[in-house]
Parts: sequence; structure tokens; C-alpha cells
Amino acid sequence: MESGLSTLEAQHRLNRFGPNEIPVKHDSFFIKLARKLVSPISLMLLAAAWLSLFIGKVFDFYFIIVLLLINMLIALWQENKADSAIKKLNDNLAQKNQVLREGRWQVIDSRYLVPGDIVRLAGGEVVPADGQVVEAKHVSVNESVLTGESLPKEKTANATVYSGSFIAAGIAVIKITTTGKNTNFGKTVFSVERIRKKSLLEKDVLDISKFLTVLSLVAVAALSVVFLVQRAPFLELLTLDLSLVIAGIPISLPTVMTLIIEFGVLALAKKNALVRRLSALEDLANVNYLLTDKTGTLTKNLITVQDIYAYNNFTHNEVVLYANLATAKNDQDVIDVAISNKAKEIQVEMPRSTVIDFIPADSVRKRSTTLVKDETGETVLSLGAPQVVAGLCRFDQTTKAKFEREVETLAKNGYRSLAIARRLGNKQERDMELIGLIALSDTLREDAKAVVGFLKDNGIGVTMVTGDNRAITTHITQKLSLDGQVVAKDALDRLDWSKVQKDYYYQTSAFAEILPEDKLKLVQKAKEFFIVAANGDGINDLPAVKAANVGIAIKNAVTALKAAADIVLLSNGISVIRDAIIESRKIFARLYTYSLYRISESFRLIITISVLGIIYRIYPLTPLQIIMVALLNDIPIISLAFDKVKIVTRPARINAKKRFALSSLYGLTGIGNSLVLFLIIRNVLHLNWDVIQTIYFLKLTVSGHLLIYVAHTRQRWWRFLPSREVIWATSLTQLTASLLALTGFLMPVAVPFGTILLVWIWAFLWMQVSELAKVAADKWWAD
Repeated sequence: MESGLSTLEAQHRLNRFGPNEIPVKHDSFFIKLARKLVSPISLMLLAAAWLSLFIGKVFDFYFIIVLLLINMLIALWQENKADSAIKKLNDNLAQKNQVLREGRWQVIDSRYLVPGDIVRLAGGEVVPADGQVVEAKHVSVNESVLTGESLPKEKTANATVYSGSFIAAGIAVIKITTTGKNTNFGKTVFSVERIRKKSLLEKDVLDISKFLTVLSLVAVAALSVVFLVQRAPFLELLTLDLSLVIAGIPISLPTVMTLIIEFGVLALAKKNALVRRLSALEDLANVNYLLTDKTGTLTKNLITVQDIYAYNNFTHNEVVLYANLATAKNDQDVIDVAISNKAKEIQVEMPRSTVIDFIPADSVRKRSTTLVKDETGETVLSLGAPQVVAGLCRFDQTTKAKFEREVETLAKNGYRSLAIARRLGNKQERDMELIGLIALSDTLREDAKAVVGFLKDNGIGVTMVTGDNRAITTHITQKLSLDGQVVAKDALDRLDWSKVQKDYYYQTSAFAEILPEDKLKLVQKAKEFFIVAANGDGINDLPAVKAANVGIAIKNAVTALKAAADIVLLSNGISVIRDAIIESRKIFARLYTYSLYRISESFRLIITISVLGIIYRIYPLTPLQIIMVALLNDIPIISLAFDKVKIVTRPARINAKKRFALSSLYGLTGIGNSLVLFLIIRNVLHLNWDVIQTIYFLKLTVSGHLLIYVAHTRQRWWRFLPSREVIWATSLTQLTASLLALTGFLMPVAVPFGTILLVWIWAFLWMQVSELAKVAADKWWAD
């Protein structure tokens, strides 16, 4: 208990008991490969390959197998990159704890805790492993994650605490008894969520995909009837039908969407925002109202003692001395650190004393209470909000007036103040003697005003929520140019919540003197009108952060809040929240682009082949060509995960009708393109069928990939080109298709370079028709 484990003994126990974590089973490469092989798209490709072999097309069999393996390896490579990156993100969420080793307290990763370790836990910290309480100072533990009971339980010495619960109040010292997989309830895992609910956008696109699936199957059935009447060979017809299903149905949709979202999460991580709940990304993209904390978000959270005011014949040094005695000496608490640094700066000599009891401050008491003992006897100290501490003190009128005046002046100048008082020889906090005031400064972030303005310009209302008094809050809102009223708690208590409307939030720049239950009410009511984001750092913020559509834990938040939050920030400042919202909008813009492209391509391919097949009783492409068109599409589709998109200036909204209309319009343009080309080369130029099939393969590949340039932006395509990754991917596939057509490799016949050039010109001209269709659709929807 006095020195804790030695480093050598801790290492020995770590080797014996293993890390303090629940082992996560990871699939091997071969299991992942096997899962890919039994996916619907792979099974259909394998079926097409075996049918080709059965009817004597041996080369087609081997080539389809090779294409399938290449496609799977590319997908596995991208997924492995995402998995590895997300594992690194989880490492950033690892819990840290104070542990006693070698006679001193040190902070280590909770994964390296072992049975026998002595761990100190403060309010808001998650219990890292099962243990027994050895010291408890007014401790209560929330075990709702484990038992479902919402009310905290008081814990005293010798009580058992379980991994996954968290300290709701007080400071506890526990001795670890069991770790990792041996804990009774299992360790709370702080990790990026992999199993996620489908977003509204995904559900909508999947519904459209179902429509395309039905359309594909109907088309295949109709064509099969036509060709069977013509007495086409059954196995060849089956191979063609299977090829059309592969090309028409967007079976790879879930995989592509997951990759886009996961790579988007990595982009967010580069902006210092870790997403714990992937399904929160859609809510984040739609956020239009932010209830923001002050400390660490709008301010730098670098607290310093700016000034000292002494009362009742105490000196400045004595004010700092007693304030330092009254803190928990927690090097993770910015106020404790500020007071301790001031004591060192002015060289305060601390007396020999023993802390007998300590009650930490919380959002209800708004003060800490410390009972210390030295050679003169016992002294009770109260350190906290001036109005609270003043209520415990005896004042003459002159001192009281001076005290209130100085507190008000400090508040108007933006300083937070703490009062310190004492009572000698008695444990009760009444009739205390005021020692002094400490003025604390937390500088406003340089970018805070600009970022608040940016958020408002981009459709996001911003309101500050703080426990500071009205004067301090008003001072900060003025500096931030936040227009509107400052509502203090007394006004909030008189509010009839049933009559609150959206305008009330728009007209309020800040809520002051707020308690946790007030913040919770504000979030719950705001959700009736907005998609709400709320942030915080302390255990008192937990209810509101959990209730918000998007809960955000700032950099120095307690571990319990990080465990409950949707997003954890790795750096302070409101600019990180801005970046997270913008990046999430980009993610869903990429998903929108993909859905437009994929749906229109499927629509174009299905209808074109069906119409030509019914009219001319022949497929315009061979089965191998159809499969190659489908697989060549996968390369630029995957690259869309890295596409650059225009920053949306308003919260994202799903307009399913508009997207379906636009994708259908692109599809109809592609159908017109294909049918007109076919009429020219068949009925005017009278080219033979082998040449037509080669030309068609090239035209479908080139035109389809040029559509990405049109679909990915609402601007003119030449004014906002895709990212380099997309340009390289589309150029590679188009060049590949052109070389295949030029050499005749895998094609029915080779075509000359002049013909290839004409196909490119034709595709480029029809690309402009798609652009005009987009412009017309935008104008029609705008009207």
C-alpha cells in the first residue's frame, strides 16, 4: 500500500496474467478471402466462369477467375488499410490511469495494469479492472453499464468495484484483483464501432438498389424468353444472363459504402476527431445547432492565476497557501495545476499538515471541502464559487460590499474567481472566515470568433452553455460577436418549456450558471427543432452529451464521457468541431456521388442491352465483355472514397426524389447515347457484329467513367475536377479499355486507332449532354 508493486514484479505479473484487455478475435487473411469467395458477386462470377468452361471457352474461364482474384485482392488490400488505421485510432482512445509503483504515482496505459496494482480514481474515471476499495472519500460509483441501475451506489473501504463502472463522485483508491478476460463483467472497450446501424442515406440507396435488382431480373427474364423462342443454346444464354445480372445489380454497394465511410473516418482523425459511433456521421453531417462548452472549446483551457485579493488581514501568500491546501493536488485538473504553479512562483512555503478528509467539488456543491490537521489543530477549508463560499462566511457590511464589488468587476472583465475560507477547530462549514479571492484567467482562442462566424454562415446555430455567472458569460459573448440574449439559471427556472419554440434558441447567445440537469433539458428541447451537437469535458456533462444527436468529448474529458461520446476530440478548440462537421459532409457527398453514378450506370446498362436484345435478338456484348465492364467499374468506384468534394454550405439533406430523378436522367442520356450510336454503326455504316461489340465495350467504359466527372459536382465539371486518385483511376481503366480494343485482346476483333479516337470524341460529346441535363435538373428543382 505504501509503495505499490515494483517494476520487476509488475512485469512478472503482466507475463503471467496477460494484458488488461478483452482479446479481440481477428480474422486471418485466408478467412477474409474465403468470405469474399462466397459473396454473391463472387459466386455469380464463378458460375459464369464454369459455364464458360462447360461450353468450351477455356480462355474465358481462366480470365474470369484471374479478374475475380484481382478484384478481391484490391478490395482486401483497401479493407486491410482501413482496419489497420482504425486499430491505430483505437490506440488513441486507450484509457490511462494513475498507479502506485516503486513508491510513486505514475500514469500508465490501463492495458498494463496487473492484479495487486494500487490505482487512484477520481470522478468521471472508468474503473479499469475488478478491484477492492482500500480508500474512499465520499465515493459513489455508477454501475449502470453493468447492472442497468441508473443511480450511483456509495462505496466504502473493502467494497468491490467492477470493470466498466465509473466513479460518479469522490476519490477512490482501489487494489486490482482481476484483469482482462478474468473480470466478472468484462472490460468496457473504448473502440471505433464496427457494427453500425444503417444511415438514412444508405437505406435509401439500398432501396433503389432493390429496384435495380428487380429491373435486372425482369430484363433477364424477358430476354431469356425472347432468345429461347429463337432457340439460342441454353448454356450460352445462361452465361449471358448471369453476366448481365453481375453488371446490372450493384452487389458491391455495402462494401464500397463501408470503405467510403471508413476512409472518411481516417480523414476526420487527421483533423483530430475520432469517431466512435460510425452511424453518428450522418447526424454530424446534418448538425444545424451546436450547444458548446466554454472551457477548452472557446477558450484555451490554460488556466492561470491572474490576480489575488486578500481579506481579513491575510496576505496574498496566505491566500495561495490555503487555496493550495484545499486542492486535490490532481495534475490532471487545470485549476489545481494553476494554483500549485502560483504557489511555486511566489515561493509559498507549505506547512507540515495532514489531509484528514477531502470532498471534491461538483456541479451541485460548487466547492471543495478539505479538513487538514497540523500542530495547531484541525482546520476546515472551503474553496469554490464566490457566491457559495460567501454563504458560509460571516461578514461585516463593508467587507461584504467590497467582496461583491470585486467579484462583479472580475466577472465583467472575463475572469473567473474562486473564494477560499477557513474555520479553525471545527469541522462544520458555517461562520467561516473569508481568506481571499483568486482571479483565474483562461484566454479566448484566437480562432474562436472566426470559427463561430463560419459555423453560422454554414447553417449551424451556436449557443454557449456554461456554469460561469452572467457577467463573465456576457463578456465572452461580446468578444465572440454572438448576438442574442444571455439567459441565466434563474430565468431558465421560470421558463415554461412547453411554450419554447425554435426562435428562443436562435435569440439566445449563451446560457449562464447552468447545472447538468439544465443542460440536459436544453439539449432535449432543442432536439425537437434541430439536429443537435453538444460537447463537454466533465462527468456533469454526461447526461447532455448522451442525449444529443451527436455527443462530443473534448480533449481533456473524463474517460466516462469519452466512453459515452460519439466523437472524441484529440485537440482543443471549436475549430476541431468545425472541421469534423465539414469532413462528415464531405463523406456523405462522396456517398451521394457514388449512388448517382452506380444507379445511373446500372440503369443504362440494363435498359440498353434489353432494348437491343429484344429488337435485334442478340446481345451487343459478349459475356466476358459484360463482366469486364463491371469489374473495370470497381477501380474508379473505390477511388471515390478519396474524391474531393465541394464544401456544402448548409447541413446535408437527403432529397431522394431529386437523386433518383437525376440518376434516371443520366441513365436515360446514356441509353440515348448507346441507341443512337448503335443505329449509326449498324444501319448507316453497316459494320459487322464483331466490330460493333468491340466498339460498344469501349464506348460503355469510356462514357461511364466520364460520367463521374459530371456527377461528382453541382458545378460545371471542368470547374471542379475530381481528385488525383479518381483521375488516375478513370484514366487507367479508360486506357486499358482502349488498348484492349486496339489490340483485339479479349475482344471479338481489333479496331483501328481512328475508330477508337471517334469513340472517345463521341463519348466526350455525350458527356456534355449529361452536363446539360444536370444543369436543367438543377434549375428545375430550384424553381
